[in-house]
Amino acid sequence: MNQDKTAILTDSGCDVPQNFREKYNIWMLPLRVMYPEKDYEDGVNIDPMMVYRRFPDEYPSTSTPSLAEVQDIFDEIKKAGYKKIIAVTISSGLSGTFNTIRLAAEQQDELEIYVFDTKNISVASGIWAIWAATKLENGWTFGEVIKGLENKIYDSKVMFYMDTLKYLKKGGRIGKVTSVVGEVLNLKPIISCNEEGIYYTVGLIRGAKQGKKKLLNEMLQFCKGHHCWIIVGHGAANEEAGKMLELVETQLTSKEILFVKQINATLAINTGPGLVGLCALLDP
Repeated sequence: MNQDKTAILTDSGCDVPQNFREKYNIWMLPLRVMYPEKDYEDGVNIDPMMVYRRFPDEYPSTSTPSLAEVQDIFDEIKKAGYKKIIAVTISSGLSGTFNTIRLAAEQQDELEIYVFDTKNISVASGIWAIWAATKLENGWTFGEVIKGLENKIYDSKVMFYMDTLKYLKKGGRIGKVTSVVGEVLNLKPIISCNEEGIYYTVGLIRGAKQGKKKLLNEMLQFCKGHHCWIIVGHGAANEEAGKMLELVETQLTSKEILFVKQINATLAINTGPGLVGLCALLDP
């Protein structure tokens, strides 16, 4: 435990791998994936491959943890000896998780809790949990980490493309005009999150080869003049993710590659198989 007795809490949508959670004692609150027969806990008893196997016949819904579930994990953290919590969540523009945790925190008297809306998704949110945990390990105080998060919020970026637009369209995550244009012209969007934490289209590409090149070029621009942490994410696209990793290793100079990861089930629902993404954090 760090000297400030501060716990880091994330939701499963942040895509922090289990080995990193174990290394840095990061707590994880699972989002819900709901099928007719059962509600599943993302990252606990359901994984993306289970979702993909049930496509296209079954399209599940998702939900945030309940207030009671958030209070339960607060109690667990308190029993483990922590006095403070920094909760890192996926964008409030894409999920209600931030607001649920914030409401639960307001009802908590014994713990000092800060809830950080990353305005981002997946590994671009989780990278902040890892960053905060390393800073606490290096002796930063609760207040110093909070100030760092607030000052650096726009230093994290993720971009990704996928094989088909139909899952984004079905989930209402992308404008209909972009969807129609893409379908007519056989184009695929490269998606990112804007400063409000909402999906937007960076550009349209035709084919995986062009997609990887576009992702790399965008990240080269974003990382120019900075040392970066890099994460490669994918949705059942190991081979393409490997090719993306090779490009990053050869063309991005000042970087540390944290990991390559299959995205979580809740994001897989809205993107489908075939996603390839790249995340960077400037000057960690």
